[in-house]
Amino acid sequence: MSKHEKHEAKHEPRHEPRHDALAYRPCVGLCVFNPAGRVFLGQRLKGPEHVDATYSWQLPQGGIDPGEEPFEAALRELYEETSIRSVTRLAEVEDWLTYDLPGRVAKDAWKGRFRGQTQKWFALRFTGSEAEIDIAQPGGGGHKPEFSAWRWEDIDRVADLVIPFKRDVYVRVVKEFRRFAAA
Repeated sequence: MSKHEKHEAKHEPRHEPRHDALAYRPCVGLCVFNPAGRVFLGQRLKGPEHVDATYSWQLPQGGIDPGEEPFEAALRELYEETSIRSVTRLAEVEDWLTYDLPGRVAKDAWKGRFRGQTQKWFALRFTGSEAEIDIAQPGGGGHKPEFSAWRWEDIDRVADLVIPFKRDVYVRVVKEFRRFAAA
């Protein structure tokens, strides 16, 4: 290779994969109902996926580790984000629900490896005391906080509080799990 060819190769633009060619990140989502039929909602701290302060609320969710079953991941993620362990399983959405990140967000989130997430959603009933919930030192203090605040919310308000690119998934989750909102 000539000196000129080496120079040209060194300065060729790097071609990133097209956004629509990227895979989806496998993930779980949780709709945790208290005994009064309201759902746990957390206000996200900063992160590459959360770029809008107006729509900073979401239900707990997180990635599935290699070899991990979705429900096992759901319980782990719930504990890591909220310290909640006292739950009973109510249902799951049969389908995997998927959303795309906007292109500019996808470049920052998860090192640009995913176009969005495909999620398995579970409904759980919280059976413990609210003293169990700890978002400041989640997972027994073993995990970085992901939420700055939390509250119990009416399920029919949830889809209006999340970032717009997740809204269709939340509309489906609300439709599937609304029946558990009755105390």
